[in-house]
Amino acid sequence: MSDIKSVPSVSVSYAQNGTSTKANELGMRAMQERAYEKRGEQYLLIKSPPASGKSRALMFIALDKLHNQGVKKAIIVVPEKSIGSSFADEPLSEFGFHWDWKVKPNWNLCNAPGTDGGKVNSVKVFLCSQDKVLVCTHATFRFAVDKFGVDAFDGCLIAIDEFHHVSSNPDNKLGAHLGELIARDKVHVVAMTGSYFRGDAEAVLSPEDENKFDAVTYTYYEQLNGYKYLKSLEIGYFFYADAYSDDILNVLKPTEKTIIHIPSVNSRESTKDKIREVEHIIEELGEWQGTDPITGFQLVKTPDGKVLKIADLVDDASKRDKVSAALKDPSQKNNRDHVDIIIALGMAKEGFDWIWCEHALTVGYRSSLTEIVQIIGRATRDAPGKTKARFTNLIAEPDASEGAVTEAVNDTLKAIAASLLMEQVLAPRFNFTPKRPENAPVSGFDYGDNGYDPNKCNVGFNEQTGQFQIEIKGLVEPKSKEAQRICQEDLNEVITAFVQDKTTLEKGLFDGDHAGGETVAQELTQLRLGKIIKEKYPELDDVEQEAVRQHAIAALNLTQQAKAVLNPDNDGLKSVNTALIDGVRKFAMDVKELDIDLIDQINPFGEAYSILAKSMSEDSLKQVASVIAGKKIKLSPEEARDLARRAVKFKQERGRLPSLTASDAWEKRMAEGVAFLARMKAEAANG
Repeated sequence: MSDIKSVPSVSVSYAQNGTSTKANELGMRAMQERAYEKRGEQYLLIKSPPASGKSRALMFIALDKLHNQGVKKAIIVVPEKSIGSSFADEPLSEFGFHWDWKVKPNWNLCNAPGTDGGKVNSVKVFLCSQDKVLVCTHATFRFAVDKFGVDAFDGCLIAIDEFHHVSSNPDNKLGAHLGELIARDKVHVVAMTGSYFRGDAEAVLSPEDENKFDAVTYTYYEQLNGYKYLKSLEIGYFFYADAYSDDILNVLKPTEKTIIHIPSVNSRESTKDKIREVEHIIEELGEWQGTDPITGFQLVKTPDGKVLKIADLVDDASKRDKVSAALKDPSQKNNRDHVDIIIALGMAKEGFDWIWCEHALTVGYRSSLTEIVQIIGRATRDAPGKTKARFTNLIAEPDASEGAVTEAVNDTLKAIAASLLMEQVLAPRFNFTPKRPENAPVSGFDYGDNGYDPNKCNVGFNEQTGQFQIEIKGLVEPKSKEAQRICQEDLNEVITAFVQDKTTLEKGLFDGDHAGGETVAQELTQLRLGKIIKEKYPELDDVEQEAVRQHAIAALNLTQQAKAVLNPDNDGLKSVNTALIDGVRKFAMDVKELDIDLIDQINPFGEAYSILAKSMSEDSLKQVASVIAGKKIKLSPEEARDLARRAVKFKQERGRLPSLTASDAWEKRMAEGVAFLARMKAEAANG
């Protein structure tokens, strides 16, 4: 059995201040109250982590729209039938609200027999009835719009749960229907998601439609900081050789309540025999004792004598349905001892509510950040006695003897990108402001032991809201409403696009000076990120694009530098608290001046590489580096033009053009861009 190497991503500690679970006089928790304040908006997008109470937030908003805003009916649309139970009757008035939430049994179509297509006529009957609330699947709603047209839904509230299933791709019918409904402008829409990452694949909405939505954002940091019991969340990436089922006990603790997601049969981590994989995991855990006749759970006796109850959701459908029903038994929801381990393939992700889960263990690289967020969400429920939660991703090490080394390297790089992105998702929120003489401390922010210093770039933190207030010298401020929205709401979207850009990731990790390569940090922070922002937000002018770029790279690099400060030895086996508050403050204090030029000089991937170098076997690391080295990218005309633009700015500041013989690598690279363009022009002139 080989030793599993750890790539610790992040270990965040929270305050346990109870705010996210405490209800106000109307029975609303913090996120629900924030969403309800915007109940008058026609188009509302709620971005909030799993378990933060989005279902109930929707109930509050829908009831107000039905009673006070002239909306005739509310149609709740969920991605799969099992999630329909989240919108069952709730006696909200018992907790202080004005009305109760009631769905007549015949109008919760998720509970009705038959196919999604077969339930379409029930939607029409509902629209013609006096009743107010319907719950159905995304599929049933799509079929209904196809059959009856968008005008049939005039005057209704359409509430779409797990909104990330929607896409602006013309092949995505729900996305197309939503576009038609918005164009007609006769409905209200509330869209809800715990993982809204347009960088995942395609845009969820077209930009013009998205601009019509008012967003309510509740961060992971706010959610976890306000819990009563859960105090820390760890995320770790682990490499293994040979079969994962041989090494799984190195990261799986039988005493922890765990969901194991085994790899897709199409992935390189899969043995192609999913049933045997599950059997092997069970054999590793202990001695099989049989099957519980009531629940269908596998009973396994561990070496220390404990009998584990294991729910196998990978088995054939007839057995799986019995196990699935047992897991959803409402009478067992608060019973910690009901089940110990759940093994799943495509199930037990979004909408799966097992509050006792302490460990989400995923085998194999997951291409979608949305999927990773949903999986982590299974472990981040607050529950009595549960103080720690963790997410572990088991990834196969690239093997030099494999035919598909390049594919293995790509999976490794993408897993690291996901690690970087999750650090941003879990971090407190960054508010950046230019350093000016007239700046003053912002109310509600703690500026550390020495307080606010008007002669320095200050870092303030508000523990209640989970927000940083950071002054940066030379920072460009966004002026337009759209650029301000991106800097406030969408920095993680920009960072997602940046770290998932393959060229950026390859050059940043394996061709930077930390790895003995030639890539200059500014090539990544200015050129690559600048190019991505130009493509992502073409409607913004150059100054606004630069403002977005600076805000995004500041957020990414401050997170990485805080991590480095708190873990100076890059000890891959040591748990590191990167709650960031101390790390960001310490980094800001250690540098002479926190300015945007300094931030641009930091390779955002340097810290990830230094951990990787200690965590992956030396042979595998060399293998990855050689694959990347074999793909040296020549300067393109577009990149040369970007360098030349930066050279003009350099000349304005220094009074001279960059020099090809400069000792500063970035100055030299800008000069190379100017020379490249000059050669192009000369060649064009000479025919």
